[in-house]
Amino acid sequence: MESYYYLRLLAFVLVLTAIYLLVQVFGWYKKRKLLETIAQMPFDPKYRKILEKTPHYRYLSEEDKEKIERSILRFIHTKEFVGVKMDVTDEMKVIIAFYACLLLLHIDTDNCYDNLKTIILYPSPVVLDNVRNNGGIYTKEDFLIDGQSANDTVVLVWHDARYEAYHLRHDNVIVHEFAHEIDYMDGEVDGVPPLERSKYDSWTKVLLEDFKKLNNVALKNREWGKYKLLGSYAATNEAEFFAVVTERFFESPHSLKHHFPELYKELKDFYNIDPAAMLPAKA
Repeated sequence: MESYYYLRLLAFVLVLTAIYLLVQVFGWYKKRKLLETIAQMPFDPKYRKILEKTPHYRYLSEEDKEKIERSILRFIHTKEFVGVKMDVTDEMKVIIAFYACLLLLHIDTDNCYDNLKTIILYPSPVVLDNVRNNGGIYTKEDFLIDGQSANDTVVLVWHDARYEAYHLRHDNVIVHEFAHEIDYMDGEVDGVPPLERSKYDSWTKVLLEDFKKLNNVALKNREWGKYKLLGSYAATNEAEFFAVVTERFFESPHSLKHHFPELYKELKDFYNIDPAAMLPAKA
């Protein structure tokens, strides 16, 4: 009787395992067919007109334009876009996909933020509740965000994202949040993205040194000098430092290269792109 029970239990486990494997195979097959379909899609000319309004797309080589257009289609058709109190438009999808894919353009075009499932869009800055623990005393406070990256979701405020996408300035919330996504690709959000082993020591030395110097300046709140380019938010932690310097790398490359040449070189070697050579000197 006891052996019969264990045989039934084993059969049950085998059935569950078979079902799980079938689901996985079906999911893999469905995704492969979707990617094959996307690969055959023509790039909509109206998408290109949107992209031509951005400062970065215009200066890409024809080869890079073709490459990023394929990545944009893959991004748009494999992610869910959710508007909160607003309708999601093609412009929103294309602009977000473009800047997200620009970061990966010369890193890994096969990885289209595969772990990311949803982009949530708000029309204006969002007020969130934050509970802080200070020595066992919990306080609740509200704070405004214009973007957030967590788990498999990115939250963006379209009002700010749209303006920053079309105007070269220090900030770009899309670039910032997707830098966090890249940072998390190795399983930790710590300011160290997936790196070749040979680049790890140089990366951590340069970025950690500049982070510590910025943090010291921010604590004193005086004599900012060149660190004014990075701003106080970059001193929050190593992850925010990486996201902010990535913004500056793509948005203010000439300034970053001038004031922080070693930092610029590390980012150039990682992203395998040189925005200072690509964009006009006034950028």
